[in-house]
Amino acid sequence: MKIEPVDHIDQSGSKPPNWNLGPVIEALRVSREATHNIRHHGRVRELPSREALSQIVDGLSAALFPTHYGRPNLTDDSIDYFVGDTLTTTLNTLVEQVRRGLLFGPDAEPEHAEATIQRAAAITRDFAASLPTIRALLVSDVQAALAGDPAATSVAEIMLCYPGTIAILYYRFAHRLHQLGVPFLARLISDIGHSLTGIDIHPGAQIGASFFIDHGTGVVIGETAIIGERVRLYQAVTLGAKRFPTDDSGALIKGVARHPIVQDDVVIYAGATILGRITIGAGSTIGGNVWLTESVAPGSSVNQAHMRQD
Repeated sequence: MKIEPVDHIDQSGSKPPNWNLGPVIEALRVSREATHNIRHHGRVRELPSREALSQIVDGLSAALFPTHYGRPNLTDDSIDYFVGDTLTTTLNTLVEQVRRGLLFGPDAEPEHAEATIQRAAAITRDFAASLPTIRALLVSDVQAALAGDPAATSVAEIMLCYPGTIAILYYRFAHRLHQLGVPFLARLISDIGHSLTGIDIHPGAQIGASFFIDHGTGVVIGETAIIGERVRLYQAVTLGAKRFPTDDSGALIKGVARHPIVQDDVVIYAGATILGRITIGAGSTIGGNVWLTESVAPGSSVNQAHMRQD
């Protein structure tokens, strides 16, 4: 008995249209493989997973702050076991993402797979060793928020409800991976934090302890920005570049220091835009909506109308 193929029938009882996809699929293949090939060095790569990186940050957060981001019912007897188990699972996931991230580096050698695996393991081991230092920085950031915001009622509120704190947490993890030589992975983690909070911190930026972003929506901190200790930013602050230098062919020169240096104990109020490789002196206050492209001395107070040095 001959069995005839059965056409798919949708829920309305009608046959779906014929999309004539053969030529479309062929044209997409030609674009992908030849005409518009945008693969890294022309090769297929295993991309890092945003889902896995989100899980990694969740795991790292739980290991550093077990009762805030892990399980609230942990006891003195169970907490170390929880931290150890969580870190083991998380780092096992991280090392694979680091391996994938290394494939997109300028010195990637996909033909030397074993060497890449070993390098990923070494980076992950160094990252794990950094976790106590990262936790100390994050605690200083939380304490700065508690001291600097009269609306803050507890550490738990800050850690669970403040987008600035969440953005800094993502940044601290991403920055260490950036330092260890996995910039693509660091950028992905920063972008996940940006998506969650509306705060865009490049993982290459250098930010000291006791950093506080109040409210935070719209804050942008560029790649080569340097921020000292005990600095406070409000929403919609931009620490950006004034111009982008180019070479003789007109291509952008990358890696140039082009973002501001903000020294210790500076406060920058909402909507301020600070551009270029300028220095905001220690203890200065930058008022709301100021557009600033020149350095200011320590102890300065800058607003839209004038600058005053105390």
